[in-house]
Amino acid sequence: MHPAFSVIFLTTLIGVGQGLFLALFTAQSYALFDLLPKQDGHAFYAHGSLIALLFLIGGLVASFFHLGRPERAWRSATQWRTSWLSREVIVLPAFMGTVFLYGIAHLFDFKPVVATLPGGIAIDLTVVIGAVGWVLAFALYVCTGMIYACLRFLREWHSSLTVINYILLGGASGFTLATVFAAAAAPDLVRFFAGWAAIITLLGLVSRAASLVRNARLKPKSTLQSAIGIKHPKIVQKAQGFMGSSFNTREFFHGKSVGFLRSIKWIFLLLAFVVPALLLATALTGVGALGLMLIAFVVQYLGLMAERWFFFAQANHPQNLYYQAIG
Repeated sequence: MHPAFSVIFLTTLIGVGQGLFLALFTAQSYALFDLLPKQDGHAFYAHGSLIALLFLIGGLVASFFHLGRPERAWRSATQWRTSWLSREVIVLPAFMGTVFLYGIAHLFDFKPVVATLPGGIAIDLTVVIGAVGWVLAFALYVCTGMIYACLRFLREWHSSLTVINYILLGGASGFTLATVFAAAAAPDLVRFFAGWAAIITLLGLVSRAASLVRNARLKPKSTLQSAIGIKHPKIVQKAQGFMGSSFNTREFFHGKSVGFLRSIKWIFLLLAFVVPALLLATALTGVGALGLMLIAFVVQYLGLMAERWFFFAQANHPQNLYYQAIG
């Protein structure tokens, strides 16, 4: 398939925003049970929510660049019963609204107690809003991943690993950004976020490597014979059927060589997983910590953009049997 950079920015930016919000709420949940130091709502949770919201808005803006008629975008939500894209269109603004309310509640210290646990632990409104946001964040990961995983004819995508990778890669980038944010706003949470960022990054490496191995073993179900409906044993394609390019050759094929794809694969494996994990581990030694953490996030995000490009490019549409080979 032909990777659209608007979709690459959409999926990576909202993934960071989701992951950062999950990191914030995870820290609040731990602090609720005195497993982590409590943080000031205004300085930490409100500002962190603002950063997460900015990434989500950036992803939303990027989504409009691959729409032919942006003014009709609202119609994409009408098929929510059968379309994962429609569900994503509904869940994304709901999640953004929840992140906004979460940040506002912390900003103005609006924390009325909603319930009290048996141990005397008070559950205030921010915890309730955060729990709703937690559910919506994972629902959004699932919706985004299932847009691609539900396509049976694109076998490279049609796997549960697609959804798992969206969750882990978004979570890894979000927790890495949370580490950078904590280094500036809450130093006593740096090790917590860095540890989880490294763990999720390594889990993402395992999951993404598993999908690469799986895809490398796929055997095409279609042939030239089935593509054109002729059962002759010897069919040789001499031309694409077009004097120039067409929608079929532009949108369903990336136009890059096998060597280029192989290079991108190793680049994203290093930048998205190996290098960030090493940088986070080095930063925890205390030498240039904030700078190394910031570099880790930037490098990882660039790696995730390369990973997402490869994800789209690797999907081999069956129509390419007919349109791409030139004798």
